[in-house]
Amino acid sequence: MTENEQRLLTRVAAEARNTLPWGWTSVPAPVDEATVTRAEAALGFSLPPLLAALYSRIGDGGFGPEYGLLPLLDSPPAGEPAAVTQYLANRESGRKDPDWPWPEGVLPISHWGCAMYACVDCRTPQATVLLYEPNADEADHAWYVDAPSLADWLQGWLDGTGWYVDANIGIEPEPWADFRIRTMTQAS
Repeated sequence: MTENEQRLLTRVAAEARNTLPWGWTSVPAPVDEATVTRAEAALGFSLPPLLAALYSRIGDGGFGPEYGLLPLLDSPPAGEPAAVTQYLANRESGRKDPDWPWPEGVLPISHWGCAMYACVDCRTPQATVLLYEPNADEADHAWYVDAPSLADWLQGWLDGTGWYVDANIGIEPEPWADFRIRTMTQAS
């Protein structure tokens, strides 16, 4: 991880303690390295270092924009499914309905409500954050670039500059141009 990402983690940790999303009473304890390894084995790909550090140094979800990060591997009682569980379910659903494929390596990390998710593209070096908005007419129109990197996404949350902040209503994320390229092999 870069020095800037280290400083960003420090800021995220401080904000996580001070602002909890609706429904959370505290930030869960961080996961251990064995849990990150189990999650990566279940996913079939590595987590970007910054994302792994969020879970292993700050907490197992429960902080971040809106409803906060999903837990990584284990769902809390009566809570949102864990990121790994949601990813595997989305991939399976995409196999059953090829009109709505789920791209390989795109991990849902935060639920926005109305079945919308913030997702990290774990196949890009910068860990692009994508917005999945399934209320569109077709899958091609359901994916947007939320932030060019996970670091930028976290910075937007800390600075109050994300599209989801009331003052920024009207800011529209750009469509994710790589959606079809990234899902073509699934359809075959």
